[in-house]
Amino acid sequence: MPDYTLFHTKITLLTPLHIGSGRELMLDYDYAVHRGRTWRINEDALLDAQDVDDPAIAERLARTPPAQLLRDEDYREDSPFFHYVLKGTPRAQQAGAQLREQIKDSWQRPYLPGTSLKGALRTALAWYGFRALKMKPDAGQLNRSRKWAAQRIEREILGKNPNFDLLRALHVGDSAPVEPERLMLVNAQVLTQRGTSAPIELEALRPETVFHLTMKLDEALFSDWARQLGLGPRAEWLRRLPQIVQAHTAERVQTERQWYSGVPQAQAAQRFYDQLAGLNLPERACVLQVGWGGGWDSKTLGSVLRADARFMEGIIAEYRLARGKRHSGEPFPKSRRTAVQVFRNRSGRVQVRPSLPLGWVLMEWVEMEKAT
Repeated sequence: MPDYTLFHTKITLLTPLHIGSGRELMLDYDYAVHRGRTWRINEDALLDAQDVDDPAIAERLARTPPAQLLRDEDYREDSPFFHYVLKGTPRAQQAGAQLREQIKDSWQRPYLPGTSLKGALRTALAWYGFRALKMKPDAGQLNRSRKWAAQRIEREILGKNPNFDLLRALHVGDSAPVEPERLMLVNAQVLTQRGTSAPIELEALRPETVFHLTMKLDEALFSDWARQLGLGPRAEWLRRLPQIVQAHTAERVQTERQWYSGVPQAQAAQRFYDQLAGLNLPERACVLQVGWGGGWDSKTLGSVLRADARFMEGIIAEYRLARGKRHSGEPFPKSRRTAVQVFRNRSGRVQVRPSLPLGWVLMEWVEMEKAT
């Protein structure tokens, strides 16, 4: 029997994708807005071009936002003063405005971290395992820490501790990077069925961007030795991971279709989820949501917890999951994060219209080889 199976994995973005670097870019220091586009400043190149031998000039430069050193003629795509240029502009353009940075490599090239993809796969696997093992929501299994509340449940499904975790058998590498030209500027917002709030500006990757990465399935997990560790037939779940992910997605899509049907002007999102619901994918393909914008359902057991209304109300109260005023029995979560279109109405007033949800991708697995 081979020790492992390699898969070439192709990831195609269906909607904009934001995976944050953890850094907030600041207007006039890290980026500039000029002629309807957003320019990511190469601060080192810009400062190197200044005359810093004069102490007085050096002191002035230290107090000057880099964007103020730029001239109109500097704003060209081949200028060394910029890492890249984004089509579009953020709504917030006042002093101190911030833009959430997309994760990239050292050469400013975006990539898909294997950890982000594996986290989404893990959520789907835990959702499936909860049902396959006929588990029931039990408040007694929860940890008091909000961050680690479901740790005991997850370990019962996937393995008793990190050394015996089922997902140790699945190695997910980082993708090859893509060029910065695949980046876009996304104005996002928290959306409720009554309106929008909390505007957020993001760097994101464009739909139809394609990533390639390698995944390795450790076949040794399926040996008799591995079964003695208590994983037993659960190891077989990994062989059926695309189908499991797609089953999880199908349930989430129905939830999203229902939720967006109650949102005025959300026709773009409604059409998108209608299209997902109508997909007929091959056995080794699935759709899933990755990165920022997925919300509570994309990172938890979601629907299997909501199946017990009393349990669900208890954890909402215990861990203070709901923001703002909420009545018992109301749907949870009551908001979504979505991209928005910013436009001016006939009277010149700036308005927003919900656009697409973020982070939905098509994942295709192609077996490359089995090896020992």
